[in-house]
Order: sequence, then C-alpha cells, then structure tokens
Amino acid sequence: MALASRLLSRSRQLYARQIIGQIVVQHDHAMPVRSYAKEAAPSGLPPLKGDEMLKSIFYEVKNKFDIAFGVLRKEKITIDPDDPAAVSEYAKVIKTIREKVDLFSESQRIKYTIERQTQGIPDARTYLLMLQEIRIKSGLTDDLGAETMMMEALEKVEKEIKKPLLRSDKKNMALLLAEFDKINKKLGIRKEDLPKYEEELELKIAKEDLQGLKKDALEAMETHLKREEFKDEKMVNVKSLDIRNFI
Repeated sequence: MALASRLLSRSRQLYARQIIGQIVVQHDHAMPVRSYAKEAAPSGLPPLKGDEMLKSIFYEVKNKFDIAFGVLRKEKITIDPDDPAAVSEYAKVIKTIREKVDLFSESQRIKYTIERQTQGIPDARTYLLMLQEIRIKSGLTDDLGAETMMMEALEKVEKEIKKPLLRSDKKNMALLLAEFDKINKKLGIRKEDLPKYEEELELKIAKEDLQGLKKDALEAMETHLKREEFKDEKMVNVKSLDIRNFI
C-alpha cells in the first residue's frame, strides 16, 4: 500500500506541474497561449473572473488528469532510467499524454516563456541576460559556453557602433545576428538539427522522471521491509513493477 501511494503521488506530481501551470496561464493570458497551442479553436467566451475562473480551472484540471491517467493505465512503463529503450518508451508515453491534453512540449514551454518574459525589453543586453535567467530557472546548462560567446559578440557590436544596441535598431541588430551565426557555425549548431536537440531534451527529462520514480519506489519498499511483519520478505526489482497496478 505504501509503495502504491508513493508511486501514485509521484506520477501525479509529474503531470500536475505542467497541467495546472499551463491551464492557469491559458485562463490568464488566453490569446498568447492559444497562438502556440496546436489545433486550438478560437474562443468567443468572455473572460472569467473570481469563482468562475477557479471553477473552470478545476474542471479543466480534472478532465486533463483523467485523460493522462487513462493513458497511464494502458501503457507499460519500465522503471529503469539506465536503459535507453525504457527511457525512450517512457518519453513516448509522456508525448502521447501531452498531445492528448494539449500541453506544451518542454521546448514549446521555453519558447513561450522567452517570448512572454522578454516582451517589451528594449535593449539587446537586457534581453540576453533574461535568456540566461530563463535557462537557469529551467534547469538547463550551457555546456558549450554559448552565452559567453553571445555576450562577447554583443560587446564587439556595441564597441563598433559606440552605443548600446537596441532591439529596434534593425540595421545593427543584423550585425549581432551575423555574429550569432558565426557562433552557431563554430559550435556546430544548425537549424535543421533543432528537432534532434528537442528530442534529446525530452529524453533527458524522461530519464530524470524515471530516476525520481525509481528513488521513490526503493524508499517505499525499504520502509515497507522495516516493519516487523515483512522482515522476511525480499526487495523486489524495481524494473518488475507495473505502475498500472498502482493507478
């Protein structure tokens, strides 16, 4: 029973963050979000306020949870973060859930966050600093040192034009973008490879989720076996657990 509740709680946490967060944003910023949502029909409904908004959010969250757990009840998930095949299969399950409940992918969420939080920033320097802040808050690393290179490119352009670079300055922004193209070429980053990078990010997130599930499962079993009546039982291999039995 302890294991079941821990696994169920963990599963709920994994989907609650995205489901609730995006639904609240959708009600608070309806038009911007709909422009990024796939197959979203335009709404002619008046804006909701107070209790009406809370009630609408509650029913929408409940509906999305029901859909998500409906998928989880059908799909076999192997709790083995060290097995690339298990991670890939779990990532596919998450993608299925995301598409059925119309949630952002991680890359779409980051893109929306960038557009929302940088809206109205007039200068290139503050914009780049905001990108760095968003990256850190998203738990992403800059292993290639791209941010430092981008800031150095900005320093070079501003030194050349002898003033701070404004984003509205199309002529000089073109100079900065040309410098960014050189950086991308140096780092081997190509636009056509973006789908591959997005897939790698989704696999990384899937692995982290499975690591969390494995940790919770092991802790639950260890707690279970410490009880006197179960001291003679053996620890079950986490990979043999079927989450569908606990939902």
